[in-house]
Amino acid sequence: MTDSPEPFTGDTTQKRFQHGLALVPISLFFLTAISTTLAVGSIWYAVAILLILGAHEFGHYFACRWHNVDCTLPYFLPMPLILTGTLGAVIKIREPFPSRAALFDIGVAGPIAGFITLLPFMIAGIVMSEVTPLPDEPGLLLLGEPLLFKFIAQIVHGPLSEGMDIVIHPMGFAAWFGMLATALNLLPFGQLDGGHLAYAVFRRRAATLSMGALATVIALSFVSYSWIAMAVMLSVMAYFMGIRHPAPWDDTTPLTRGRLIVAAVAVLIFIGCFTPVPLTIDW
Repeated sequence: MTDSPEPFTGDTTQKRFQHGLALVPISLFFLTAISTTLAVGSIWYAVAILLILGAHEFGHYFACRWHNVDCTLPYFLPMPLILTGTLGAVIKIREPFPSRAALFDIGVAGPIAGFITLLPFMIAGIVMSEVTPLPDEPGLLLLGEPLLFKFIAQIVHGPLSEGMDIVIHPMGFAAWFGMLATALNLLPFGQLDGGHLAYAVFRRRAATLSMGALATVIALSFVSYSWIAMAVMLSVMAYFMGIRHPAPWDDTTPLTRGRLIVAAVAVLIFIGCFTPVPLTIDW
């Protein structure tokens, strides 16, 4: 039994167009699933990183829906030629934020959802990691340890003897990358998540924080080459989009006390996830 074809109307054309658009994020998701699996050679890593990145972006997505702000589904970004197999994921917000409260909620929902999701993967990954002697060979890639990661590793494995290091389990590596992405997104710059929070809390004074964040990242790029790409990206964003965050429609109604407490929690998440030297190569 088959249904009769729908009459050709404008609504039908719009529905087909929307279905076509939905194929793009779905296709990118599966491509990212393949690229992350091949990058590390582990399904544990691929599942963990997809869930962490997905939780982050769907945090934004559902906060947009809560505030009736039009946005796209998450777009995962496959990148098979780099260590992580992905550049993360993004959503596009299609209209201005209606209020400071909406700006705050949408900005903070992603980092908090992603952080909550990565915690069990981080703990399980550290538990399943092995402590082994550092190989005596050049070109060894070393991962910087965020404060929270280091704290949990010391609880699980204790202080490490000289010449010993943790060989991270793929699930732990996914959590490490999730922490790096969370810290970068929480930088109080422009229209990053941290920039949304900074403007929602400080309004136009947030531009000073943006300039400080940009200067800090540029300075860090002289400490570790792994910051160069972020310095370039923020510089490009500053050039084309400016330092100042666009104001929401309602720019005067202050944030509630509860949201200010959540802002403080976001700062703690940033501190726990941040590492000044994400990657080094031991020559």
